[in-house]
Amino acid sequence: MNPTLDLLDARFSTRTYAEIPITDAEKAAILHSTMRAPTAGNMMLYSIIEVTDQTLKDRLAETCDDQPFIAKAPWVLIFVADMQKWIDLFRFSHAEEVEGVDHRATPDVGDLMMACSDALIAAQNAVVAAESLGIGSCYIGDVLENGEIHAELLGLPQHTLPIAMLCFGHPAAKREPTPHYTRHVVHENRYHRLTDVELAEVSVEQGEMHSPHGFGPGVANFGQQVYKRKFTPTYMAEMNRSVRWWLDRWCSAEPT
Repeated sequence: MNPTLDLLDARFSTRTYAEIPITDAEKAAILHSTMRAPTAGNMMLYSIIEVTDQTLKDRLAETCDDQPFIAKAPWVLIFVADMQKWIDLFRFSHAEEVEGVDHRATPDVGDLMMACSDALIAAQNAVVAAESLGIGSCYIGDVLENGEIHAELLGLPQHTLPIAMLCFGHPAAKREPTPHYTRHVVHENRYHRLTDVELAEVSVEQGEMHSPHGFGPGVANFGQQVYKRKFTPTYMAEMNRSVRWWLDRWCSAEPT
């Protein structure tokens, strides 16, 4: 092992914060490392919104699945998949006058996937940089929900999407990292779809790892638990509705 691997191995999501401020120098160092992340074609298809207004943080704590710790986070960054800045530059540059290309006026789903990748790679650079300074973090995927509300709150134009929010702060206490199930993750050359025998192993092993005391009323195994808690709850219905809204908005030729 080396210090970088040790750092990654010890990381845990931080939702409670010590009363230790994050300094301007630390923020600058984290942002510098963030923007050193790999990026498709060096286009940096993302923007970062630093949330400094407490009223806005309080509101996001409500709209992002009612998580009060968001309002208490010392530093909040929202990573936005952003093609709008390029669409605006293309318009300013009269890109439609370029000859020998198939012109298009709006970004499509491929642009979105590239922008989301750029933004998330940058976000993870921020996480690792913060960890190296003793600053914890927690990803908030719920910023994708309530699309209409978040677009208005954050002033997000049409060809943008808030792919992740990160809350940063010095941990109030150290704790053990959540174990990750690592079997059957790495495939060689081709995707391997698990057999029923392997799925049975996964169910037992994950259940023992994550639910050693049982699954609760009406749930017989680990697969049922994940289905009930993560795949079918109302927040996932809203997540899917909202993501469709973001997607339609991104690809639309009509201003929204």
